[in-house]
Formats: sequence, C-alpha cells, structure tokens
Amino acid sequence: MNRLHEELDTLHEWYVEAINNAIAHDDLALATEMAAEHERDVLLLVADRDGSRRPAGGGNPLRQLAAHVAALRAA
Repeated sequence: MNRLHEELDTLHEWYVEAINNAIAHDDLALATEMAAEHERDVLLLVADRDGSRRPAGGGNPLRQLAAHVAALRAA
C-alpha cells in the first residue's frame, strides 16, 4: 500500500468516527459540515501529493487535520 493510500484511509477513518459521533449526539448540522470537510480534505491531500496544489498555510492536510482534531477534543 502506498503512502497516499494509507493517508487517505487514516483521513477516512477519522471522519467516519467523527461523523458517526455527531449523528449519535443528534448534531446533523455538524455531520453534514464534516462530510463536506472530508471531501475537501481528500481533494487537498490528493492534490498535495500530486504536486498540483499546496494548501494555504503550509504543511500537509493530515497535519492540519491533526491540529483541528486536537482543538475539537480540547473543547
């Protein structure tokens, strides 16, 4: 399995858990927002690995996602 595939799997697994958690707490607005964010993050990750586009703010989407997850968990 190549690195991109592993990163996409990790990203997907995180979003599945987070969206399911939002649904379990009857927060359908958050679940819908996260579904849209998932699609955006997948596209950014693929484009970043392809060299087509570098995300604003530097770093890669998974590192940005990790920071976002940490902030959500701290809240």
